[in-house]
Amino acid sequence: MKFELLVAARYLRAKRRQAVVGIITVISVIGVTAGVASLVVALSVNNGFRQDLQERLLGSTSHVNVLRVKTDGIEHWPQWIARLETQPGVLAAAPVIYEQVLVSRGARASGVLLKGVIPSYENKVSDLLSKVNFGSAARLAPEAPAPPCPETGEPCPEETPPIVLGKDVASNLGAIVGSVVLVTSPQSELTPFGIVPKFVRFKVEGIFDSGFNENDSAWGFIRLGDAQKLFGLGDVISVLEFKIQDIDKAPEVARELEQSAGPGFMATNWMDQNKALFHALRLERVVTFVIIGLIVMVAALNILISLIMMVMEKTKDIAVLISMGARRGQIRRIFILQGLLIGVVGTLLGLLLGYGISLAGAKYHPISLSAEVYSIPYVPFAPRFLDGILIASVSLLISFVATVYPSWSASRILPAEALRYE
Repeated sequence: MKFELLVAARYLRAKRRQAVVGIITVISVIGVTAGVASLVVALSVNNGFRQDLQERLLGSTSHVNVLRVKTDGIEHWPQWIARLETQPGVLAAAPVIYEQVLVSRGARASGVLLKGVIPSYENKVSDLLSKVNFGSAARLAPEAPAPPCPETGEPCPEETPPIVLGKDVASNLGAIVGSVVLVTSPQSELTPFGIVPKFVRFKVEGIFDSGFNENDSAWGFIRLGDAQKLFGLGDVISVLEFKIQDIDKAPEVARELEQSAGPGFMATNWMDQNKALFHALRLERVVTFVIIGLIVMVAALNILISLIMMVMEKTKDIAVLISMGARRGQIRRIFILQGLLIGVVGTLLGLLLGYGISLAGAKYHPISLSAEVYSIPYVPFAPRFLDGILIASVSLLISFVATVYPSWSASRILPAEALRYE
């Protein structure tokens, strides 16, 4: 062991005449431990929210959307899908129609974002239809047979079209699988009694639970053909949705798809659609790091105070070491290493404590949340290795800065002055 490290370690272990120095040293270690552990847990929660929201968003929505801006929709959509699916980075595409409607059942009503889909396409870009917990989404397929009539057992020619609702929408309406709901379209129609809203009765065939409140409380699925009839669109769709290989390259892929589609088309991606949400999470991460990092700053002040008191207590020892040939640089390194040892011990304990809490939280989900407010039912933990490296680096840097003045002060001691009255 090097001379400086040996002396620094013995100073930390030695019994002191001034008990307050030892107490402050222990408080310094506890302070660094608390600060590092708090930072690990806080950043783990922030990462958890970001990852959970991102996974739920990307699981329920497409990565890139292409829509037409100069007309009411996209015609000849099978040709567009066949053409754009061949673009680099694109895995799958799906035709959809989005419209806001009013869904009612008896005296209850709820605004719903209705999505017209073809399941064979939709399942390639989204997994919402796979999360139908009650009933089934099978009848959304165009080729699905009509249910049999009770009287004849043959398929009923005038079947009620199917609809799949989010669990919160169904709960608000008091609907269950088999219930009939009334869908009122903003597209009006001309009748002998004048212009009246268009409405169609749908039968609830399934209820999905995505775990993402925004979808569960506001979305519903119907067949693409039924959506085209309900909104009077003909053989036209409103959006082409795409799933891509690398979600982080969504802006680049969106630009390529927009250029390939040509004039009159516009592409959006999941990053642009949720920019405000993820920007808020990044800002929260920075603010959390700064605020909780103040705990480590307070611990660094304790290190500073303990080292200053140590220098005052060990003035005679320092003078003897210098008289015996120790260089002033070595004296300076003794106290730097002493402060760093406090920082290292506190940082290691803090990392162990912080990652222990985070891993336990990720496994057991001990803290519940209101899904209506936070979109997820529990506080998610997602500890990252890189965060630990960043936190440890900052903690050790602050501990080092706290040793600069005491170590410099120790190296400036004059042996003759220190030993004059000994």
